[in-house]
Amino acid sequence: MEVQIIYTKMIKPSLSTPPHLRTLKLSPVDQLQYSYRNSFILYYSADGSAGTDQEVERRRINRLETSLSETLTRFYPLAGRYIKDDNWVDCNDEGVELFVAKVKGRLSQLLSRRNDMLDQLGHLARGAGASSPVLSIQMSNFDCGGLVIGFRLCRHVFDGFSAIRFVSSWATATRQGMDDHDGIPPTFGIASILPPNDLDLLKMKPMPDLMGIDNGVTKRMIFDGAKISALRAISHDPTFPRRPSRVEVVTALIWRARMKVSRAKHGRLRISLAAHGMNLRPMIVPPLPPLSFGNLQTRVIARFVPESGNTEVPELKVFVGLLMDSFTKSKETVVGREDVLPTLLKTRNELHEAAEKGDVDVYMFTSWCNFPFYKIDFGWGNPVWLSKTHSAYESTTLMDRENGDGIEAWVCFNKQEMAEFLRDDDILAFASKEAYAVAKI
Repeated sequence: MEVQIIYTKMIKPSLSTPPHLRTLKLSPVDQLQYSYRNSFILYYSADGSAGTDQEVERRRINRLETSLSETLTRFYPLAGRYIKDDNWVDCNDEGVELFVAKVKGRLSQLLSRRNDMLDQLGHLARGAGASSPVLSIQMSNFDCGGLVIGFRLCRHVFDGFSAIRFVSSWATATRQGMDDHDGIPPTFGIASILPPNDLDLLKMKPMPDLMGIDNGVTKRMIFDGAKISALRAISHDPTFPRRPSRVEVVTALIWRARMKVSRAKHGRLRISLAAHGMNLRPMIVPPLPPLSFGNLQTRVIARFVPESGNTEVPELKVFVGLLMDSFTKSKETVVGREDVLPTLLKTRNELHEAAEKGDVDVYMFTSWCNFPFYKIDFGWGNPVWLSKTHSAYESTTLMDRENGDGIEAWVCFNKQEMAEFLRDDDILAFASKEAYAVAKI
């Protein structure tokens, strides 16, 4: 894939940020985030009118730049700079880092070879220049009129919930204009809403390299609706209080397959933890403002402890049950504002203690399922695909398929373990690794 950067610029808010909002103190929850940047990419087909006309293409980019500038007046910290040593954002209006690029070829060529292109998708989501912008965006135009918009986000400043609210707001402003934009304004400054806590007094454990991997590879696989229904049937247990969710059964399948890889490597079953991200906002009382921007995510941890001397990996329903129990208990939990940080630290320390022991396997999962990525319409229709980029961190991300049927899983871990994982009988039976056919775009 040949990607040429046409120009780079900083997009500043259309209105200057008032002096009293120039400093955004990050909450202790923000400060606890790992120092990496999340990336995701939205793919849009030609809208029918754009074609390959360069003038139409230029007007579309100008429209996006203008609406981005206007949207940044509401999301002003994203145009600032993260000051790591002081744990705050300087809301100085220096701007969002924007790359505008031209890609040779048709978008359909990329979409028809998705699995072959995974290691090149990073070229569609550049960012993090020398000035350490909070947010970087890349707009890439294809010869056919297709457009791809890539995002790189500073993890210390916002989580997935915050990210999608920003992008949705920008899309609405592009499609309707700011005058008709009646969305809920974001609330910044979680640090001032939550009771202050001293991280030292809470005895935060040091951060081991929990997710970093050497020689890592990323693979993408599809679990269609029929396969997920089959997984639900296989994992059925009359003692379950409810039907397992699609996220739970797919997570259980991947968790179990990874345990079999671990058994082959170590010659025995080991204790293992499956840790899923969960939005804390609905659990907090009294409730926070509707669009509280920042990091309010904890981890739901399911733990498997093998019986002494047993080397047989249990049935899938055992892992489904463990996940269901953990998710149900977490969703029923009520967290007072004063308990947000201790709640996060409890799960974080549990993961770190397990990682430090060296004889416990920790598997990290994130679900983007039911996030409205495929409803983000800038004025030329919904995305035809959502993707991540290759990660330097061990992780499994689950997301909706573009047709709404099933789950797309992005798995990233050590190359040798990946090879064993992909040979697992259940992965071969339930996951499709082929890049399925797409219409000509």
